[in-house]
Amino acid sequence: MDEAVIRRQVLEALQGVAPEVDPATLRGDRPLRDEVDLDSMDWLRFLAALHQRLGVNIPEADYQRLVSLDALLAYLAQRLEG
Repeated sequence: MDEAVIRRQVLEALQGVAPEVDPATLRGDRPLRDEVDLDSMDWLRFLAALHQRLGVNIPEADYQRLVSLDALLAYLAQRLEG
């Protein structure tokens, strides 16, 4: 899947959970949960939305790898590749 498509799907899923988020202001290198103020339940809803949109199951053991938007996009690209 194309990286631009993955990014668009991620940002749409994020806005579904946190509609006040402006994707243009997100920095890819900052902690995503802090940057958009996602609590635990919002984070789980966001990951569930990603699973629904992209068909990628993200095991709980991998959550620590998904710190920033850049890390999340790289992780999803890798999972969708295989």
